[in-house]
Amino acid sequence: MDFIAGAIGGGLSTAVGYPLDTVKVRIQTERHYNGIWHCIQETYRTEKVWGFYKGVSASVLTVSVISSVSFGTYKNFLCTICKLRYGAADAKPSKVDVSLAGGAAGAVRVVLMTPSEVAKVRMQTQRNPHPSVASPQPVSKPKYRGSLHCLKVIAKEEGFGGLYKGCSALLCRDCSSSAIYFLTYSALCDWLTPAGKNKPGFLVVLLSGGFAGVLAWGLATPMDVIKSRMQTDESDQHKYKGLVHCARESVRKEGAKVLFKGLGLNCIRAFPVNMVVFVTYEAVLRFTDHYTNKK
Repeated sequence: MDFIAGAIGGGLSTAVGYPLDTVKVRIQTERHYNGIWHCIQETYRTEKVWGFYKGVSASVLTVSVISSVSFGTYKNFLCTICKLRYGAADAKPSKVDVSLAGGAAGAVRVVLMTPSEVAKVRMQTQRNPHPSVASPQPVSKPKYRGSLHCLKVIAKEEGFGGLYKGCSALLCRDCSSSAIYFLTYSALCDWLTPAGKNKPGFLVVLLSGGFAGVLAWGLATPMDVIKSRMQTDESDQHKYKGLVHCARESVRKEGAKVLFKGLGLNCIRAFPVNMVVFVTYEAVLRFTDHYTNKK
């Protein structure tokens, strides 16, 4: 049931946070924006509302699957650790146990997530002016017609390795941030839940999920910047040789502050998105528990 609850929560959260994710990716990968508001204005001026939702359909589907795997892996890994350490799968885990299970969930999701992340970033950074916007020059056809077409083109032009560009940065980002994510959520739920109650209330879930997302994304931002830059590096560019080279070149040209591009936006987006993730996850689990117990 954790897999289904995670899938529903992940899909809903993507729909909520996608426009800000597009703005974040553009700020991280392109130098001509002066800030968040300038990027929003320029995107809307040239591409209208659709510009914020490029690649959203495939992203909702893939994030649903990835979120399902993430929550399912976390729960099953945690139960396995508790069974090995304490003799019972339902024993209360320690903070280290929660962190290890969270890190494992992050590692597993990277395998499934990287190709969809590459397609999402390429779609989000592709310029495709809206028909209503007058242009002095003839508008060329977009290279990618959709997320699936994008994956096909990348595989054809860059090979299988092209689908896994930025995998090393994504692995560093997701293992650490996922461990912090689940640890923060678990710790806040324990702290805010009154003594005598075995489950946190929905307000506690909302707050814990929101703050867990903000902290995890705040710490993940440097690797998120590197990941996005590596994934926009197409076959005819070859700007970056790898994670270290990308980080070094980015810092050399733009200073250390480049690693924190989109930090504020990541944190703003993370709160409502992860509120939705956890409250949906808990609601689905509690509904099914109630339904099965009634039977």
